[in-house]
Amino acid sequence: MYLRTTQRRNRDGTVVRYVQLAHNRRVDGVTQAQVLLNLGREDQLDREGLRRLVSSINRYLGEPDAGLPADAAPLVGDGLRVTGSRPIGTVHLLDGLWHSLDVDAALRSRRFTTNVERVLFALVANRAIDPMSKLSAAEWATCDVAIDGLEVMDEDQAYRAMDLLVEADAQAEVQEAVFFAVADLLNLEVDLLLFDTTSTYFERDTEEAGDEAFRRYGHSKDHRDDLPQVVIGLAVTKEGIPVRVWCWPGNTNDQAILPEVKDDIRNWRLGRIITVVDRGFSSADNLAYLRRGGGHFIAGMRMRDGNPLTSQVLSRQGRYQQVRDNLRVKEIAVEGTDVRFIICHNPEQAERDRTRREDAITRLEAELTRIKQARERDRTKNANDKVKQQAEAAHLKAECALRDHRSLGRWLRQSPSGRLLIDRAKIKAEARLDGKYLLATSDPHISAEDTALGYKNLLEAERGFRDMKSALLLRPVFHRLEHRIRAHVLLCWLGLLLTRIAERRTGTTWRRIATDLGRVHAVSLTGSVGTAVHTTPLSTAQADIFRHCQVVPPAAITALDPG
Repeated sequence: MYLRTTQRRNRDGTVVRYVQLAHNRRVDGVTQAQVLLNLGREDQLDREGLRRLVSSINRYLGEPDAGLPADAAPLVGDGLRVTGSRPIGTVHLLDGLWHSLDVDAALRSRRFTTNVERVLFALVANRAIDPMSKLSAAEWATCDVAIDGLEVMDEDQAYRAMDLLVEADAQAEVQEAVFFAVADLLNLEVDLLLFDTTSTYFERDTEEAGDEAFRRYGHSKDHRDDLPQVVIGLAVTKEGIPVRVWCWPGNTNDQAILPEVKDDIRNWRLGRIITVVDRGFSSADNLAYLRRGGGHFIAGMRMRDGNPLTSQVLSRQGRYQQVRDNLRVKEIAVEGTDVRFIICHNPEQAERDRTRREDAITRLEAELTRIKQARERDRTKNANDKVKQQAEAAHLKAECALRDHRSLGRWLRQSPSGRLLIDRAKIKAEARLDGKYLLATSDPHISAEDTALGYKNLLEAERGFRDMKSALLLRPVFHRLEHRIRAHVLLCWLGLLLTRIAERRTGTTWRRIATDLGRVHAVSLTGSVGTAVHTTPLSTAQADIFRHCQVVPPAAITALDPG
């Protein structure tokens, strides 16, 4: 038996903690906590009554009445020793957010049992804290971290919980319930929806199921023909809070993605929203689809695709409006269309573009001069025709390598004689675009400044995609069944949701939060009359994190187990 605490958040935002006497029992091979006695609210607890109870137990055991002072040593008798220590701070913060945002209630509304909900939380916490395989995550949850309500966990439980999760989310019901629970508590107004995609690949299995997944998802775009790929779409609010996630096979056409996203979001009835998309989704068909049903868009436009409308917009004169120190905007009206175009200019980026281009041109001039001098030297030095041919082949090979160079080749053109020359017209045209990007919006009311800032939010939100891919998704993904891949992405989405909320409330990065709270441990102290689990004292920075996140810190003593 042991004492444990639970918590509940009131409508006014206050948190109430309750103390219970419980013990663990195994049901169908699974450890479950059974409450024997509810002792009431922690702030109204009869502490003298608890002391009398412990004194009575000590007298029954023939132990001296220690009087239960505040420190842990008398609670467990003499012969005190440390028998265990697990990190508790970071996972306790995530668990507090999980409960305060009603994620657990949203999952239980889909008929998840408490045990499945705890396993899913453990997998989500593992994604956010120390991503690893499901087998390692089960060992991590059992041995390496203290999770309230989950004593042990195995790989079969992890996979069973994942299967139930993806089954319940067949029509995104889980994502919808979770997001609206979060939106209600955080008072989110979804008027601007940012959307982008990323991709990753997963290991191909030699078994039949693995071959089926390979056929389903197609080849990888990163030239890994032996590995199937999955494309992941993510919609986030302007605050960076994830709204919904999608999965598609790696060979899915980009033009088929956006209509599906638009229809799915419309079914959630979020109201009138403006969808923000990058240049990869700015085709005419996609933008027209985003306007269906009264919707609007903000889209980045390609400036180098030869579109005459784009050229017309960029050639217009006008005065820039200063938005921020590093951002100016200029709105251009084009006859015959109700789409508004905004040219954005970043002076700092313009200077970086100019410097980068000049460095590339300097390298090209030096290399072309070297090739020319070497060719003339070999022509005059060697009288043998065969040697001359070999030398000329070497020079041609050097020119081809220069022409095919990823960053330098764009500044070259080939003369009718076959020689490479620096394309001065291309340099002049590119100089006009230094530090600029072009936006289009169908909303007649949004200001040019808000349009630019809305698109800038998308660029900043791409950090979330990098985090999800590198820290949460892990690359490659070690799953071979399609529904397991989808479940894996859902776990990553939940992990990203919790970490983004923590970042928003504290104003610092998740890496910093996890590092600070990772130093908070639950230490098991064992003496002659039992074991107590004691939490290490919080520093000022650690206490501030819990306070900003509106999560009650872990109790000083999280468990008492008379032995």
